[in-house]
Amino acid sequence: MPDNDLRREKELKYIEENNISLADLGVMYGINKQDVTNYFKGHLVGRPKSNQLIIRIISDFKIR
Repeated sequence: MPDNDLRREKELKYIEENNISLADLGVMYGINKQDVTNYFKGHLVGRPKSNQLIIRIISDFKIR
């Protein structure tokens, strides 16, 4: 799986600009807030669930 650093940065920018909390994302995707935070901080890079979440958010929010 390719590195998702750039994608993760775009998502962080998007959620900040749209006042979406990481806790809300966690609820939306059925993941606890701490895991979502770790995904976005890059602590769980390369793990399948992290990559899946990044891809789902890009798709769901149409982030380009």
